[in-house]
Amino acid sequence: MLRLAVTTTAETFHRLREPLADRGIAAAHLQAKERAIPLTDDAVAATPAADDDTAVTEFDVGLVYPGRLMEGAAITAGLDIPWVNGREAVLTSRNKSGVLAALDAADIPVPHSVMLSNPVAESAVVDAVAELSFPVVVKPNSATRGVGVAKASDIDSLLGVVDYLDLIHDFRATGDKSYLIQEYLPDARDYRAMVIDGDCVGGVQRRLPDDLAEGRWKHNVHRGAEATGVDLPDAHRQRAERAAATLDIPYLGVDLLATDERLVVNETNARPTIDTADKYDDGFYDRLAERIRETAENRS
Repeated sequence: MLRLAVTTTAETFHRLREPLADRGIAAAHLQAKERAIPLTDDAVAATPAADDDTAVTEFDVGLVYPGRLMEGAAITAGLDIPWVNGREAVLTSRNKSGVLAALDAADIPVPHSVMLSNPVAESAVVDAVAELSFPVVVKPNSATRGVGVAKASDIDSLLGVVDYLDLIHDFRATGDKSYLIQEYLPDARDYRAMVIDGDCVGGVQRRLPDDLAEGRWKHNVHRGAEATGVDLPDAHRQRAERAAATLDIPYLGVDLLATDERLVVNETNARPTIDTADKYDDGFYDRLAERIRETAENRS
């Protein structure tokens, strides 16, 4: 069987293990953080599989490049494996401002956005939102899972949020000193479309349950939202496919916001969580298995 390294032990790992095993791919956990990583040996130290004591020392292919890029470089050098979505794909998707700029240049609708690169004067922030209507959304450029995302209802609230970002960016060790300010789309429906090798293979709509919805607006699953499988309209599928093609990422989660008048790509994720199979199109795991095999076969 093809040996697949998976660098997460969360829901994705447990959901994909059995379906991929049925297709000749043995998935095992590769711990890429919170451990000692040998740098001068011929191989990375053995890592136990997620649910037993079996030591896994060799892999044929990985899904996907570790989220911590420094550890990922050491792990990859030690194992010498190709990744479904390598370092460049993860870097591309993680840079929210770069994604939005690339998609806008390709005439793919995105929210009206501006990136601020600290340090900037307060007047620069005020000028940056001159063409936007409040409320606006403020978000770190490279964070995930909705971490640090805030909504500002007026200029004073916005400058208050920016003050906190300035404090974080003042630390010399902070690598990314940028953030985005975006238009807020009220009552937008939030979708995650999954794209594999250029084809949308289904998606989910993310909603807050009734007991959490009052006064809240974020739809991140990690913040309590529920992902419900939906039959995505053709327009949503085509927009997600165009986004993946523009970014040249073979396996991509594309976040869409839809109102009655607009459909925009809000973010992308090259390390997407895999939901239960019934929330995707028939053949989802066949397509995923094919992408994994092709990655292994095309290694340089």
